[in-house]
Amino acid sequence: MSDVSRFGRLTWLWLALLVFVLDQGSKQVVLQLLEYGQRVVVLDGYFDWVHVYNRGAAFSFLAGESGWQRWFFAAIALGVSAVLVVWLKRLKADETWLAIALAMVLGGALGNLYDRMVLGHVVDFILLHWQDRYRFPAFNLADSAITVGAVMLALDMFKSKKSGEPAHD
Repeated sequence: MSDVSRFGRLTWLWLALLVFVLDQGSKQVVLQLLEYGQRVVVLDGYFDWVHVYNRGAAFSFLAGESGWQRWFFAAIALGVSAVLVVWLKRLKADETWLAIALAMVLGGALGNLYDRMVLGHVVDFILLHWQDRYRFPAFNLADSAITVGAVMLALDMFKSKKSGEPAHD
């Protein structure tokens, strides 16, 4: 039995670990260099570094609740992470695109899960805006990896549907 058939695409866990390490490293830099609430202009009118916390989920969903949401979102992240690892294990050797997508989502989920469990909130620090009129909610590298992975998953689904058979790399 080959390693690929025995372990599926679990070798792609290195990418999830890389996402996790980069996410946590970038958050540590923010925690060390910026005071809470501090904002530093990077590209005037478009892009800033900012030190903020998110006690909720995407777009601060449920952030104003009493604290139960911390454990709720942690449980969801653990469940999703377990499903992603099993899915990775079951992938075929030619499903590299899907393996990369799953590993990115997994690494991002674990990065934000760590924040929730250890800090009680997620550290966000990337702020995109247009002339300070329209702001996208602050986010972090874990959020970026989850988004890229999710887009890759969606593209894989469209590719599979269009051809009428499973997607192959």
